[in-house]
Amino acid sequence: MSNNPNSVNIRKDDLEEEQDFSLIEEEQKEIIEKDFIPHFLPTYRIKFKFYSIPIVVVIILSSILAYLTFVVAGVQVEESYFPEGELGALAVLLNGVIFTVIAVVSGFLIVFFIKKLGIGVLKYLFGISFGFVSFFITLMFLDVIIYLIFIQFPETTFVFKLYILFTDWYLPMGTAISVFFLLYKYFTSKSIKTKNFIVLYISLLISASMSIVLPFWSTLAILVGISFWDLFAVLYKKGPIKEMIELLSENGNEDEMEDEDIKEQIESGKAVYDTSNLEIGIGDLAFYSLLTSSVFLFTNNIIITALTAIAIVIGTGITISGLKKNKLLPGLPISIFLGIGAFLISQLIVTIFFI
Repeated sequence: MSNNPNSVNIRKDDLEEEQDFSLIEEEQKEIIEKDFIPHFLPTYRIKFKFYSIPIVVVIILSSILAYLTFVVAGVQVEESYFPEGELGALAVLLNGVIFTVIAVVSGFLIVFFIKKLGIGVLKYLFGISFGFVSFFITLMFLDVIIYLIFIQFPETTFVFKLYILFTDWYLPMGTAISVFFLLYKYFTSKSIKTKNFIVLYISLLISASMSIVLPFWSTLAILVGISFWDLFAVLYKKGPIKEMIELLSENGNEDEMEDEDIKEQIESGKAVYDTSNLEIGIGDLAFYSLLTSSVFLFTNNIIITALTAIAIVIGTGITISGLKKNKLLPGLPISIFLGIGAFLISQLIVTIFFI
């Protein structure tokens, strides 16, 4: 081994030249724009460097809302096809399978309707589902919030009548008007911020309500099942999500030879897909926050919940990094598996060393 300082400087210069060359090579790669996705599709659009913001926001808000409802207000009604208390692990497995089957059937039905009735049918499907979810779940959480406010006052006849007036009249009417306005803005506004807010809001409602209603271990089984389904639906050639995106995208009918040419360029390293602007699906946001909200209610431990959330954000970052070489990737598997792994490890450490 040489101790000559000149040889060290030469190696440094060579290393810097290699780094500069690799940077130039990276910049010279062809950037391929991805297909345009219709505005009404329920995705949260954001720049790459800010991808974690909507995830963290919906995780925090859904956890707070679930905690207020489940712990503070005491609304603890577990609903699942098979009760964990009676069937144990078998119930966990069966619940996971049933919810996954429902997702599978729904995915293929949506593609079937698009092929038979056209893309416009999605607007009706989204409108009905968003309206149903927004009205009933918003009303449920508003009832909880009003209850928590009114119990702070003395139990007088006036307070009781005012409470009934709010829950029976003001809240239902106000919620119905708000949901109608929300749906109108979603389908008529071209504002990305407006659409993002609505997607975030509905994700929050879905995740918070599911974390309250579903038993914890069944929730984990459902998330694992849905993640495997996400892999198939996105990556398989005839997977419903992959097929639906191709039907909806602006370039859905482009020549197969062009697709093969792009694929060859990507694999050879001559080109990469543009990932400067991202779209996070409403289902991804809902299931990310469902996991963290469920962990929070189950453990009542902010640290374990935070570690789970961090693992989810890291998993999403890993998935996004893969989008440079892939036109479409499933958003759930890596994030959900890392999140569940972080929960299990941290829960085990707490159980062994602190309990």
